[in-house]
Amino acid sequence: MKVTVDLKERAYDIVLQEGARHRLEVFLREHCPNAHAKVIITSSSLRAQPWFDFATGLGAHIIEVPEGESAKTFATLELLCEQLAALELSRSDVVIGVGGGAVTDLAGFAAAVYLRGIDVVQVPTTLVGQVDAATGGKTAINLRAGKNLVGAFHQPLGVFCDFETLETLPERERLSGLGEIAKCWLLEGRAAGDLESASLNDLVLMSVRLKASIVAADEFEGGRRALLNYGHTLGHALEVLALARDADELRHGEAVAVGLAYAVRLAHALGRVDAAEIVNHDEVLRILGLGHGVPTELATNDIVTAMGHDKKAHHDLTFVLPGANGFEVVRGIEPETIVQVLESFRGEQ
Repeated sequence: MKVTVDLKERAYDIVLQEGARHRLEVFLREHCPNAHAKVIITSSSLRAQPWFDFATGLGAHIIEVPEGESAKTFATLELLCEQLAALELSRSDVVIGVGGGAVTDLAGFAAAVYLRGIDVVQVPTTLVGQVDAATGGKTAINLRAGKNLVGAFHQPLGVFCDFETLETLPERERLSGLGEIAKCWLLEGRAAGDLESASLNDLVLMSVRLKASIVAADEFEGGRRALLNYGHTLGHALEVLALARDADELRHGEAVAVGLAYAVRLAHALGRVDAAEIVNHDEVLRILGLGHGVPTELATNDIVTAMGHDKKAHHDLTFVLPGANGFEVVRGIEPETIVQVLESFRGEQ
């Protein structure tokens, strides 16, 4: 299967299939004919997987970075760029990100800023990476103040979603990806009942097609692309607070699932949707095996403050919410309403 991100002369394909990684060598030969060096950026745990058997045509250098969100720091970025410089990478060479969303974010950002931009190819190996992070050119690292606050738009030459890499995925990583899939399912306005008959490959393809079409229409998030942040205002706030406590406490998709359940309740409180939509959201999350409770250890005031620091905020609290006209970016919601709905939501748990 192949999905095209139609950015005119910068269009690229997302390949989705078992063994997609084995198409990398031919792709690099065709698209990077002048490359003398290819650098694979990955983690030590992924490098140990049975499917880590990449052929790139020329011998590839491999650079290992920390696992998960701990890779997305200035210190890691600096070290990575120093290693690229030590390998004497030129603008004709290529970086290959092999890993989940954190690795593809870091690899993409390093490629965006090293020598003011070199080519990157993404090989996402997790559900989050395949359905969200590796496509669309949004690359970033984190600050203590929030997720993805320092980054750049840097489109890849291609994306290879190899379903074989999902076979070794830990359960929590699988659930994290399902959180992003739930978001895409709801953005498409699909009913929970139709989810039962969909295979995982079907869900990945649905999510990739949605994101590709939105990115093609709004590459730099000036309008419609912001809808892909549905559930992320609360989700990112929970992630930031949880990361400060324990790097393994809350995964991205787990936080997004909570954000989706909260967002539809906020939309209901604002009169944008009826109660049936809350039921539909909750059922989608249930079918996918996703919980949606706010961690009890996190204080409401801290959560609201963290939501205000999200990169999508415009000096107020900003949410993507469903409504009669579909999904929209909604600003200027009274803080009291946000707190009341959050407290009510927490009371359901």
